[in-house]
Amino acid sequence: MSQSRHVPVMLQRCLDLLAPALERPGAVVVDCTLGLGGHSEALLQRFPDARLVALDRDKEALRLSGERLAPFGERATLVHAVYDELPDVLDRLGIARVQGVLFDLGVSSMQLDEAERGFAYAQDAPLDMRMDQTTGMSAAEVLNTYPPGELVRILRAYGEEKQAKRIVSAIVREREKEPFSHSARLVELIRASLPQAAKRTGGNPAKRTFQALRIEVNGELSVLERAIPAAVKSLAVGGRIAVLSYHSLEDRLVKQVFAAGAATTAPPGLPVVPEQYQPRLKLLTRGAELPTEEEIAENRRAAPARCRGAERIREDIE
Repeated sequence: MSQSRHVPVMLQRCLDLLAPALERPGAVVVDCTLGLGGHSEALLQRFPDARLVALDRDKEALRLSGERLAPFGERATLVHAVYDELPDVLDRLGIARVQGVLFDLGVSSMQLDEAERGFAYAQDAPLDMRMDQTTGMSAAEVLNTYPPGELVRILRAYGEEKQAKRIVSAIVREREKEPFSHSARLVELIRASLPQAAKRTGGNPAKRTFQALRIEVNGELSVLERAIPAAVKSLAVGGRIAVLSYHSLEDRLVKQVFAAGAATTAPPGLPVVPEQYQPRLKLLTRGAELPTEEEIAENRRAAPARCRGAERIREDIE
């Protein structure tokens, strides 16, 4: 897949949300999910005075994006890090506050399109699913070693899979015969263990299980729980954050952090709300914005995307 053909999800919407903050001289913007560098490239092009700091845990993504962003020279700083490490990264770079932060929480197109990474359920591949292949447990290890109760919990919590118990009992039975190593066998087993009615709804029946495994393998929700508040904290007053999420669990986390920041923390009944209780954030989107039909036509992976934005309007008062 050529990089030029890849259209980043809801690109124009993200740029417009961040624009008022990034048009200021000396603005720094952080792309917390660099991937193939589509959003980053567009940020550097649209805001010629801005400096970019971009993070990714995937070394292959950093290499490819490094080539793509090379023409921008020192305006782009690429860092091998998970996005909850943002405070440390900014600290090392000597950056106190930033004007913009972007998260695109989808699995990068590169990871989905490279069969051997094992993210996609449509083709047979080793069950890996690690975004950073230098560390941590693979999806196969999770399937082969986790106790049944833990697997059921993961499928329910991270995949919202109603048939978790059926699927897990089939996995446990099969892994005793032979450990899992490739995705096709798992897909087949999921198909076989679901009742007919469940197979007729919502696309590939393996989708929810694969999502759950990916979230577990990469610790995605616990990372996100730390990352979104840290990103909000790193914003200067007037700075803006835009987040693209792809399933209800991610979107709920983002919504909670933004809603808490935009609410007053004053005890009820105060005639005047003192400064320390005033909201820190202003919401820039009404609920979660959905992609338009045009955006989905440009990139079918935009279909499940939800976009939320917020602006920092006050400092924290310690």
